[in-house]
Parts: sequence; structure tokens; C-alpha cells
Amino acid sequence: MPATAADARALLLDSFHAAVAAADPLRIVADHLPSPQAGGRTLVVGAGKAAASMALAVERAYASQNSAVQLDGLVVTRYAHGLPTEHVRVIEAGHPVPDEAGERAAAEILARAGELGPDDRLIVLVSGGGSSLLSLPAEGIGMADLKATTQELLRCGAPITDMNIVRKHLSRIQGGHLARACRAPVTTLIVSDVAGDDPSAIASGPTVPDASTYADALAVLRRYGAVVPPVVQAYLERGARGEVAETPKPGDPLFARVENRVIATAHGSLMAAADHFRARGIQPVVLGDTVTGEAQEVARVYAALVREIRAYNAPFAVPVVLISGGECTVTLPQGNGAAAGKPRGGRCSEFLLSLALELDGVDNVYAIAADTDGIDGSEDNAGALLDPSTLARAQAAGASARARLDAHDAWGLFDAAGDLVVTGPTRTNVNDYRAILIL
Repeated sequence: MPATAADARALLLDSFHAAVAAADPLRIVADHLPSPQAGGRTLVVGAGKAAASMALAVERAYASQNSAVQLDGLVVTRYAHGLPTEHVRVIEAGHPVPDEAGERAAAEILARAGELGPDDRLIVLVSGGGSSLLSLPAEGIGMADLKATTQELLRCGAPITDMNIVRKHLSRIQGGHLARACRAPVTTLIVSDVAGDDPSAIASGPTVPDASTYADALAVLRRYGAVVPPVVQAYLERGARGEVAETPKPGDPLFARVENRVIATAHGSLMAAADHFRARGIQPVVLGDTVTGEAQEVARVYAALVREIRAYNAPFAVPVVLISGGECTVTLPQGNGAAAGKPRGGRCSEFLLSLALELDGVDNVYAIAADTDGIDGSEDNAGALLDPSTLARAQAAGASARARLDAHDAWGLFDAAGDLVVTGPTRTNVNDYRAILIL
């Protein structure tokens, strides 16, 4: 049990680190690798925020087995997320908006996978962020068009699963196309960052059958009022008319030689955090790993539950911690503008600032909200901490909580309060982590 505010904050931080550690590729990848290939080539490719650490884990695992396997390959990860590797080349590229570095890497991955034969093996390392990092636009779609489409979907607040339906149908490598291009057996190891852990939605499923259609992609654009470049709209409409080949579907025989293994999930990380609190005499209540919705609205719902617990010691008795994962959204005004300047921060810090305003004046409540990849939105922090003095400290530093929330500048508020959580890239990603400690 924490005795002071500093203890409570330290406990929350430690719980976040426990959640991240449960999804650390250097700890978990080795147990899921296929046996070394007897003869033939082994090509390792991949994309995502965890790609570099997954590639390093593969190298270490086969080296520890004194394996004769000759590894080769390349993976693409976000800028500043690379690691030194010996056999698998690491390329850094743009995220969340794709860029030409990712396009070149994706083209090379597709070409090299296509060179493999039945006696070779392809190991694919997939993690969150791969949809933008592994961007190879469909024929007739330029990278500028793909960038504009991604930016518009982000602005509209489209959930990642809906975004990926669109991106799969604008890609030559996602939506099962990588598996289609390869004749070798394929083993894909997946670190999940999506609610429900659907492999087809993670990095837009390069080796997974895709049940969605061009018509579904058009429906996503309509649902969120997304205005995309005319060439993108026209391409999707051609696909819906059957003039462009669909992505490989469930039941396609090509997937008989493909194995997709989800090796890390948000649920596993939340359970690790729950164990951390339980060992310290605090009852953990896991509210789910699939929480979605507007960050501010989700915070209001959680605040109502916290007030009920503080007032009536029900439905859970204190001390208790409410733990959840998933991915909220932040919908920005047209043009990315905001009342008091450029938005700063991300969904975790926005959730926490909304929670702070809803709970202003409620004692003995502490919270953390942070992205397990170490980056929350536009800045370099993973998220932020909240304690009963946060808003007062921010106000003393000249930061108005309501004005900052209206401006989508949660980063500015928590920076003024000294409550940012900065970890640097964790090189994994199982989505957001939220814990509200009620003492």
C-alpha cells in the first residue's frame, strides 16, 4: 500500500513498466519461433514499432541454439526505434503518416519474399504501426495520395480497424498480399495493438486473409465524412465494381502454408499489471482491453465510476485500481486547428486531462495513462500521471486545464504540472495502458 502521494505515483509508474515488460519481444519471441530450417533460405522481414526488437530477438534465439540457419532480411520500424542487428537490416520510416522510406522498404520486402521457393522459409514480424510503415501503394496511387488519405482518416478520428480496411485496399503488400507473393512456408509472429487481437487488423494483415472489401472501404470513408484525393476515391470505386482484384479472402488455399501467431496482447499486459498491484495489497479490477471511443467521453464514464467508489465504497471497496487498455480516439477540428494553437499530445494525455477535470476536488485518486510504445501522439512522452495536486500545480504555472483541453493541448497542461511520463521508445506496442488508483 502506498503511504504517500510519491509512493502512489511510483506504484503507477511501476505498473506501466510491468505491462510493457510483458510484451517485450526480447523476452517472448524465442518461444514462438519455428525450428531452424534444414536447408534452404530463411528470410526475416517485418514492420512495426516492435520490428527492430523482434528482429534482434530472432537473431539471439537462433544464435543461442547454435543453429546453422543463415538469417537474412530486413524490417522497417518508426524513426528512432531502430536497434543494431547483425543479419537483419533495420530501416526506419514514417509513422503515423507513411513516407517514401517505408515505401522503398515495403517494395524490397515484397520483391525478396517473391524470390523464395518451397524449400525456403519466410519469417514475418508484425507489430502495431506496421500499416503506415509497410506502405506500398496500389498501382496508380501515389505516396502523396496515401499520405493525404492517412492524414484525413486520423483527423476524422476513425478507429484503427476502420483505417486499416481502407489501407488494405490501397496496398500491394497488406491485406494478405505478402503471403500471396511468397511460395515458401510463412510463419508470422504478431504483437497485437488492436482491440480483439484480430491478426487481419494488425499492420493491416500482410499475411492474413482479408474478409473486408472495397465496398467496406468506401463505407468507412462515408461513415467518417473523410474527403480523400480523387484518385483514391476513384480507385476504391473501381474495386467495388469488380474492376480491381480483391485482397486474398478466407478459404484461399494459399494460406495453407501460412501460420499467424499472436504472441503478445493488451490482455496479457493488463494481467501483468494486475499481478503487480495484487502483490502490493491493492485489488485490481480489469475493465477490459478493448476500450474505444473519444478519449474525453471515455474519461467521463470512468470518472462517474470513480465518484461512486469514493462516495459509497461500491461497487468496489478501496483500495482498488481500475485497469484498462484499448485505443481511444481524438477527433480534431477541420484543418487540425484548435482554439489556442496547435494540438499537442495524444489520446492518453487527453483522456487523463478530461479525467482530471471530472474529478477535480475528489481526494485520494491517482492515475496514469500511457501508450505502451512510449509515444503518445505528437510529442516525445508516453503519457502522463495524475494526482490530486496536478491541476493546482498546472494553474500555478499558468496553464488552464479547461482551455488546454478545448485546444487539445493536454501535453501542455501536464508539462506545466511536471507530470509527463517520458520513457523513450519501448520497441513494443500493445496499445494504451490506463490505471486509476483509488485509496
